[in-house]
Amino acid sequence: MLSVIPNPPRTALPIQGTDDLFPVRRVYCVGRNFAAHAREMGADPTREPPFFFMKPADALQMVPDGETVEHPYPPKTANYHHEVELVVALAKGGRDIPVDQALDHVYGYAVGLDMTRRDVQDEAKALRRPWELGKAADLSGPVGTLKPASVIGHPAKGAITLSVDGAVRQKGDLSDMIWSVAEQIAYLSTYFVLEPGDVIFAGTPEGVGAVTRGQTMVGTIEGVGEIRLTVV
Repeated sequence: MLSVIPNPPRTALPIQGTDDLFPVRRVYCVGRNFAAHAREMGADPTREPPFFFMKPADALQMVPDGETVEHPYPPKTANYHHEVELVVALAKGGRDIPVDQALDHVYGYAVGLDMTRRDVQDEAKALRRPWELGKAADLSGPVGTLKPASVIGHPAKGAITLSVDGAVRQKGDLSDMIWSVAEQIAYLSTYFVLEPGDVIFAGTPEGVGAVTRGQTMVGTIEGVGEIRLTVV
């Protein structure tokens, strides 16, 4: 059976040490998963149940190791924010996954950015509308090369930072997450049947802020890697 339009390309992430690719099905993002970031966004950082939003898979932007990639400033915003995050790629799916088995479902990890039209998101919050216009801009999810868990393990601590033109803006530790990666996977699987190819952006530390054209962002997670992008 033929398609009536050209088949859209499938988003896939590069993997360290191989030419094979990781095909992406869905992209889930957890909100306010670091206490200090929750406070800077005006929220109570108590351990209430996590909440999630989504990005389209084709909103991901590949950032190969050792390269500085051009990142387009999107239209309809004057306040475009960086949020550096641990990205989790699932090799196995399931429903109602127990927390103590959740990490067995992980293929690997990468450094990512949840780039956000903050002014648009703030307006959506005020009007109690969905966040897609603020969170799902084209190429709003830069992601670095995947590092297999079989190689690096499951990082539960380590510095997570983002600098802009050499000045550190965000600085935290993976151990500061309110909800661990395993807990996020388990919780999500009570709402959705998770599948191989699903990706989770696991939350950002404090210090989010605006970038403008010409600035270079460097996101780093200890033991996972680094990505570099220049806003154009």
